[in-house]
Amino acid sequence: MAELKNTFGQSVAVTLFGESHGPAIGVVIDGLAPGIPVEEDFIRDQLTLRRPWGKLSTQRQESDLFQIVSGVFDGKTCGTPLTILIPNGDTKSRDYEKTRFLARPGHADYTAQMKYHGFQDYRGGGHFSGRITAALVAAGAVAISALAHRGIWLKTHILACAGVRDSSFAPEEQALKAQLEALRGSRFPVLDHAAGERMQAAAEAARQSRDSVGGVLETAVLGLPAGLGEPWFDTVEGVLAHALFSIPAVKGVEFGDGFALANLRGSAANDPLRMEKGRVVTGSNHNGGINGGITNGMPVVFRCGVKPTPSIFQPQQTVNMETGENVVLELEGRHDPMVVHRAAVVVDSVAALTLCDLLAMRLGVDWLAGR
Repeated sequence: MAELKNTFGQSVAVTLFGESHGPAIGVVIDGLAPGIPVEEDFIRDQLTLRRPWGKLSTQRQESDLFQIVSGVFDGKTCGTPLTILIPNGDTKSRDYEKTRFLARPGHADYTAQMKYHGFQDYRGGGHFSGRITAALVAAGAVAISALAHRGIWLKTHILACAGVRDSSFAPEEQALKAQLEALRGSRFPVLDHAAGERMQAAAEAARQSRDSVGGVLETAVLGLPAGLGEPWFDTVEGVLAHALFSIPAVKGVEFGDGFALANLRGSAANDPLRMEKGRVVTGSNHNGGINGGITNGMPVVFRCGVKPTPSIFQPQQTVNMETGENVVLELEGRHDPMVVHRAAVVVDSVAALTLCDLLAMRLGVDWLAGR
């Protein structure tokens, strides 16, 4: 039997634990250099961006009062494993009792049954629940703050949702930095607020129809040095995609112009290089700041496709995993008609943790602490 793993990373490793309706969820970060500031107010702010709000989110309300139980002393990392616990409180496990053996379409109920042979915690999706991403966000806040202290910034916005498209990130670095700053603290992160209002209206229409919507998230990372990543099997794209696909509902990842590059000629797809103020820059960024799997010093840009929330209130065909019968499922309980806006901070967090790992492997663990 293969080893069961919930850990990602080499120099900076992240381990997730807990279930949606268990006593707590949490995360362990191992390999962080000693002396990195841990800003608890920033962790709270990031968790707020992930929490549900308004009619477009589940009505489950968790306070996310996290506890740092190891690895931090006097506000800075010790260099030992950093453990964060987030207790669960607002659980209604009885909502899942009568559908315990009914595999919800689009969820991991059936695959969890196959992997864990019925011993899994089925309530609220158990270990597969989006609830677990709160622990990722708490850990990611530490990583985002560490990167910012080293002049690296990243942010995600909703590029498209329910047929509505936001403005794209600017190609110029100064304009891009202003856009990243403008997105700070936004619970519905868009560059064009009118587009954001149309997205929310479309999601509300889906909710009224007892349905859900998905979307596309676009992320930009500014300030990465050239030279991160390895050729072939540990490319920046490969490592980031590996981590990003761990986020529930992410079904596609592309870098730079992604699949659109397939429709261009080489003369249009290539990014011309030139010297500017003592550094090599590119005249365009169709390749998203990465060549040969290695960063070239330009902004790293990627997009994640987020599928519609699978929990909908329409009748759906499924299987009773206990009896083997075909049945019709009609869900009850508390569910999101959209999650793409809440997923933006999760993408930021996963990307930041992955980049900390890549930077530590290239420049040494102490580099993040300024040594």
